[in-house]
Amino acid sequence: MNTAAVFIDGGYLHNVLKHVFKEPTIDYAKFCDALCTNVDAKRFRTYYYDCMPYQSAPPTPTERTQYAGKQRFFRYLQFCPRFDVRFGKMQKVGTTPPKQKRIDVLLSVEMVRMSWDHQIETAILVSGDSDLVPAVKATKDAGVITVVYHSRYSPRVYAHDELLLACDERIEITQALIDSVKR
Repeated sequence: MNTAAVFIDGGYLHNVLKHVFKEPTIDYAKFCDALCTNVDAKRFRTYYYDCMPYQSAPPTPTERTQYAGKQRFFRYLQFCPRFDVRFGKMQKVGTTPPKQKRIDVLLSVEMVRMSWDHQIETAILVSGDSDLVPAVKATKDAGVITVVYHSRYSPRVYAHDELLLACDERIEITQALIDSVKR
């Protein structure tokens, strides 16, 4: 059995769970172990990439509530076995909505580094972002199998075809998978 790392774009998975599966409460460790089992791999570690919500100065009551909820969620993840949470940052410029920054770069650097250091034989990606294609290609160049778990059939959440084509294997996140890891 080969060794795998799971790389989760937290914003993507959140949107898949919210818009495709109606916000189930899942056991994240069990979810990641299931992803690995599906490709006959043993989970070395999971890396979860996300940002704390934006807060204005001073924060609104809604912003405070969202921030506290996200803190509780990240604390839960940090206590899951073999989980590391990596934080980007939220950036607001002018009147535009805040945007996540550094998530794709953090994920890409870690996936490529682990691949070239021969720490893993399989990289499991939960994302739909085509910005990750260069990292997927570099990971494959290191001899690592790349697998993307994705949502394909939602108008609000999808995986970019370029990412799907870049990966060695493509597996849809199904209702059966979600049902098997519910808490």
